[in-house]
Amino acid sequence: MRHPHRLLALLLLPAPVALAAQSTAPPSPSAQAAARTITSEDIRRRIGIIADDSMRGRDTPSPELEKVAAYIAAEYRRLGLKPGGDSGGFLQRYSLDRVQVVAESSIAFLHGGGDATLNFGKDFVFADNMFESGDYAGALVLLSGPVGGALTADTAAVAGKMVVVTSSPRNRVERQRVLSWHPAGIVLITPVPDSLWAQVVSRNTRPQLRDPSRQVGGPVILGVRLASFQPIVTRLGGDLAATQNATTFAVRPLGDAQLHVHGRIQAVERNSAPNVVAILEGSDPRLKSQYVVFSAHMDHIGVAGPRGSGGCRAQGADSICNGADDDGSGTAAVVELAAAFVKLNPRPKRSLIFLNVSGEEKGLWGSGYFADHPAVPVGDIVADLNIDMIGRNWKDTIVAIGKEHSDLGATLNRVAAAHPELNMHAIDDIWPQENFYFRSDHFNFARKGVPILFFFSGTHPDYHRPGDSVDKIDAEKESRIAQLIFYLGLDVANAPERPKWNPDSYKRIVMGQ
Repeated sequence: MRHPHRLLALLLLPAPVALAAQSTAPPSPSAQAAARTITSEDIRRRIGIIADDSMRGRDTPSPELEKVAAYIAAEYRRLGLKPGGDSGGFLQRYSLDRVQVVAESSIAFLHGGGDATLNFGKDFVFADNMFESGDYAGALVLLSGPVGGALTADTAAVAGKMVVVTSSPRNRVERQRVLSWHPAGIVLITPVPDSLWAQVVSRNTRPQLRDPSRQVGGPVILGVRLASFQPIVTRLGGDLAATQNATTFAVRPLGDAQLHVHGRIQAVERNSAPNVVAILEGSDPRLKSQYVVFSAHMDHIGVAGPRGSGGCRAQGADSICNGADDDGSGTAAVVELAAAFVKLNPRPKRSLIFLNVSGEEKGLWGSGYFADHPAVPVGDIVADLNIDMIGRNWKDTIVAIGKEHSDLGATLNRVAAAHPELNMHAIDDIWPQENFYFRSDHFNFARKGVPILFFFSGTHPDYHRPGDSVDKIDAEKESRIAQLIFYLGLDVANAPERPKWNPDSYKRIVMGQ
């Protein structure tokens, strides 16, 4: 499970479910036999391999992540699945560049309304490393009200401008909306105190990986200290406090002032990371050209100390964040599902994709790359069933985030009701304030228009800590969750019609309206 963006975080401080009226036909003996092959023993064994100390937390990139990818690929090869990766193999690779801001060559100037200079490290940092070295300039405009407010008519009010924002976009949909306006730059105003500002600058000047799912280029995004920028805005006739408290969206020019930013960034390392992609071809001549995806991320946050780049912190003498639940549990479930589905006779009507991605903890990188470079046309993917952290907490409950956004929710309710022997209740998202919908790999499918469900048992005190170890996994519970996902996937794969979005959800999540 991906933690919310740490830099921006520093910069900007179960009920019963109604069941569908439809009934589900009893599973065939072949389906029941296949589901029973998903056992607690196999799940615990697989998580023990994936989250062993020798895997050193599976950071992206790392040699240990490569070992886990090789293990999963070998399992899919043994099962006789079709490779869906690069060059006829199971691995799909994406490039990773580690870049560093050249602090002494980065500066910002204000022209008009009284000139001013903003110094890198003292007054601002770059809140994003996707820009190219060079000069960025534009007239200053101030956004009032929620960033997610719709700018539907005159995008020229923002395009090519330096946009001053007092509240960060709350999620990826809002961030993408702001970027789609094509500003020259975004100025995020931050009230970070002196005690934390040094940490922000230190993090910003260290070499960091770039998001491989995004195109390098403008806009340049700055995090500017409130104390440094407020006098400038006041002098130009703006009011930051009123802007932040506004409830309606508006764009206001700040006189004729222009902000010029010179930023320099350089590559210090070039690398790559793997996804693992396997395909089970469907049995129906027509429907086999459509696909159901089962996804989970195989990476975690690495080890504490100089080698660890993923945010792991030592806990006593333990310096390895094993990630048994996050997301060894989901990774093992996807492999177990593949092993179960290959035993079906006949096979499901639609084809199935078993996808293990990396870079989730860095920002949903691997799934973002797969969504943009899919093994099959993305329009042919009818659903993504994503599994992230299902090995802890409740014994008889699993949260299925996204149930309300498509008829997959009703299908899940129906399938769960048809399998009381699993004693597994699938409930709606009970933490909407946490924005989990935007924090795991399913979101990269949703933004492409693919209906999703995200299976998640919630966080716990060992989340992103060395205590997330194999001995704390409830493998028996996980086996029942995985069997429920098996029956759900089988139902979706055999249904006459593909899943359908809730129209309002489609407009908001896919269209960004």
